[in-house]
Amino acid sequence: MAELFGFDCYSPREIAERVETVGVAKANLPVPQMVALGVLAGGFIGIGALFATIMLSDSTLGFAIGRGLAGVAFSVGLILVVIAGAELFTGNNLLVMAWVARRISVGKFLANLVIVYFANFVGAAGLAVVVALSGHAQIGHGAVGRTAVAIAVSKVSLSFGEAFFRGVLCNVLVCLAVWIAMAGRTVTDKVVAIILPVAAFVAAGFEHSVANMYFITLGMLLHAPVDIAGMLRNLIPVTLGNLVGGAVMVGMVYHIVYRRPLRAEDDKQS
Repeated sequence: MAELFGFDCYSPREIAERVETVGVAKANLPVPQMVALGVLAGGFIGIGALFATIMLSDSTLGFAIGRGLAGVAFSVGLILVVIAGAELFTGNNLLVMAWVARRISVGKFLANLVIVYFANFVGAAGLAVVVALSGHAQIGHGAVGRTAVAIAVSKVSLSFGEAFFRGVLCNVLVCLAVWIAMAGRTVTDKVVAIILPVAAFVAAGFEHSVANMYFITLGMLLHAPVDIAGMLRNLIPVTLGNLVGGAVMVGMVYHIVYRRPLRAEDDKQS
């Protein structure tokens, strides 16, 4: 199939099959391994958020250039998740393909998302604690700290609807980044595939639930006017939006396009 597209990569139909198969493997991970990999993913996304914050702290950059560079910097987080190996809630929304294909139960699908989500929080918030204790916020004559506080405040100030729809748009791009990374056959292929979709969602100001676990926790530790209630006001709609964007608008759509016709054919033959 790849030859039809003129590239040495997996075709969209082959990607759909691979995503479904990987979803089965992810859903069947032992819980301790799932938790450990989830903590790692939270930390990896936090590293990307930290890098992006540095870029946004440079007031000499123009608006678009600064946000674009922040997006490229943030992509380090998803690159680490995909290449180094970790379990990320937003990317794992694609497990929906294995569920609708009846290869995993709804219980395993939901258990993976819940376990990974809270493990991601431990990793992201834990990194924020270490960063706050390190004095990192003082670099750039305190500009990094001021930017971190401003980011946290801006996130908890969003309305439910704004946070939800920004979450939808974010995870459409994140899951597409994971999707096209699955097309690659080399590390270079995967890295290049990830950068632009991730840079686009960051530059556009969309909302990533796991990144927000880091951003808001760090803001709280740096004495931003943010509390747990404010964090929940952001994370609840953003998480719901991420689910719709990733599981429905990417996973379900690609299942219907590439996997459902094949399964219907198999059912007829059987």
